[in-house]
Amino acid sequence: MTDHPWLGAAARAFREGNAPRLAALSTDQLDAELHRLVDEQVEHTDDECLVLYAGTNVPNPRLAALASSTIGSRPNLGHPGAKHNRGMVAAEQLELLAQEAMCRLFGCRYAELRVASGSLSNLYVYLATTKPGDRILAFSDAAAGHPTHHAEGAAGLAGLEVHELPYDAARMDVDVPRLRTVAHELRPALMIVAGSMCLHPYDVRGVREVADEVGAHVLYDAAHMGGLIAGGRFQQPLAEGAHAITGSTYKSFGGPPSGMILTDDTALAGRLDAIAFPGLTANFDLGRQAALALAALDLLEYGAAYADAQIANAQALAAALRERDVRVLDVPGRGPTSSQHVAVPTDDPPGDARRLEAANILVSEIGIPGGGALRLGTQELTRRGLEPEGTATVAELMARVLVRGEDPAAVRGDVVALRHGLGSELRFVRAEDRSLQGLDVGGG
Repeated sequence: MTDHPWLGAAARAFREGNAPRLAALSTDQLDAELHRLVDEQVEHTDDECLVLYAGTNVPNPRLAALASSTIGSRPNLGHPGAKHNRGMVAAEQLELLAQEAMCRLFGCRYAELRVASGSLSNLYVYLATTKPGDRILAFSDAAAGHPTHHAEGAAGLAGLEVHELPYDAARMDVDVPRLRTVAHELRPALMIVAGSMCLHPYDVRGVREVADEVGAHVLYDAAHMGGLIAGGRFQQPLAEGAHAITGSTYKSFGGPPSGMILTDDTALAGRLDAIAFPGLTANFDLGRQAALALAALDLLEYGAAYADAQIANAQALAAALRERDVRVLDVPGRGPTSSQHVAVPTDDPPGDARRLEAANILVSEIGIPGGGALRLGTQELTRRGLEPEGTATVAELMARVLVRGEDPAAVRGDVVALRHGLGSELRFVRAEDRSLQGLDVGGG
């Protein structure tokens, strides 16, 4: 077995406990084990758990066929109409269709969709707006900044000097007066707003005003907020002054695992295009892009209603948790949440997350000013049919573990029963319907 000295203790123990067994299996046995593991994971998370993990969602089932199409394995080097490989006439139009759907959805001029993830989207913007050695400002871990914004992530790999963007912990928003002082001192090339938990909108206009004073770009990381922004129920970062929006396309967006970069800036769009090709992307998965286009069509039809439902469920869940003596982060003058996120402060976020996991309630941990919290997201349960009145039952199950200290195994059966009660039909997705509702995709 190969040594992996760079891994932490838990990861090394897991590898040492499992890798020898896998190494002893034949090819046919590995094939069988592969399918068993997939089936087990799907059954567990899809059918037996209440998924409140903020970084996931369940997509329109029709996406799977598009994502698995053989179109995804075909090379497609170059721009539509000027591909380096032949026979891609329909695929070239598909590329334009996806761009049209996304630009229409977000009301923007340009959509770069060849990126494979939100993290890579951030890297592309770094390369397009900075050079190695430049300074950038980003949210800290306590303000829910993402690792790709920091020295250990994509920003560090791009050779950037990362500084903390001033943050008002009491309001959970940018501290614009302090930002002005810091920006004039450091002269950053880029300022990043938002990250891994967004309870309320941020002062993007204030950030852009300061950025213009020092010649910086503004990036809004909408990894978690893409669906709510698309639905028009959260802030609109481009209209408020951001030069670009990046994001994942699952989470509140509800699409395939992919990335997006949105901008109205023609010069920036051109630099991003050159980074994608001939730079870092070259060939890309057209099946994933087809699935992304369908997710955009879902939101063009249901985005506002889906966003409203996520927010209503988050606000109801926050209230129900507080009624059961579960701590909920409440921002003075703003309330617990105006998004799909809820923060539950705790003295032991990893331990509490593991206890909930043992009851089949899936959450994650997040840094908040002054400590840590459990981060909850309502996007998946909302799509599965949860209504605000149903959040009381979810809160009760969580309180039994977190407040009353019940054995998670004793709670698990009630969790599974609630999940089964929600059924399998998804809301806010287009049914089988081949009409494009007037979408102009152009011709070959």
